[in-house]
Amino acid sequence: MTQPTQSDADHIVEMEGITKTFGEVVALRDVTFELRRNEVLALAGDNGAGKSTLIKCLAGALRPDSGTIRVDGEVVEIRNPRQAKELGIETTFQDLAVAGNLTVAQNIFLGREEVTGPNTMLGVLDKRAMRERARELLEDLEIRVDVDEKVANLSGGERQLVSISRTLLSDPKIVIMDEPTSALSVEGAERVLELISQMQNQGISIILISHNLDYVQRAADRIHILHQGHSAGVIDGPTADRDDIVSRMVGGMPDEERGERPADV
Repeated sequence: MTQPTQSDADHIVEMEGITKTFGEVVALRDVTFELRRNEVLALAGDNGAGKSTLIKCLAGALRPDSGTIRVDGEVVEIRNPRQAKELGIETTFQDLAVAGNLTVAQNIFLGREEVTGPNTMLGVLDKRAMRERARELLEDLEIRVDVDEKVANLSGGERQLVSISRTLLSDPKIVIMDEPTSALSVEGAERVLELISQMQNQGISIILISHNLDYVQRAADRIHILHQGHSAGVIDGPTADRDDIVSRMVGGMPDEERGERPADV
């Protein structure tokens, strides 16, 4: 068996030289991005910086024009979201793709329903098993909502928690969270931050995309900043200077750091 390199041991995701264009628009140019095992890594940047494009390349929604992606030290080509899920990568998006007319349990298993019978194509839905599994999942995450409640009756924060819990059904290694606190109340956002900490304690590596720098600094171990499709550096989360973050978001990497690999910061 090939022995892992130090880089393999330290990082669960390595993206090197990622470039993506849309016609004449360069969304990403030669970006290096590394996610360490069991860390919360925030991805920050102004609108149009390339955050969504980068995570979509990892989630299988887009394919980069060039560059290499490694997961667990192995070079992979992620052609679609299904392949990303098979690699242990789950994503929860900002638009809260939950169905209000369905129950909490039905939302958690939406698209992954369990059936009974000799043939999965001809079997019947195992509603009891799904309800019990949903209840166990929510209890493990300390999410106090009724699995039989219609999602339409939940608060915005509770809906976000249900959306996030659905990503954990497959026991992922990596969870990408796109603006999970957007449009939530202070109380709802606090509960999401608590859930992020719980997920990290369970050994999950998390990529957090957020415009809220207060939440970013509280939740993230490191912050990777993008500026106009380029890396603007990786800095420590808890000790980061707010002015430095904003300066990198607006003006890019400081001159004294140019030429260094940003992911080695």
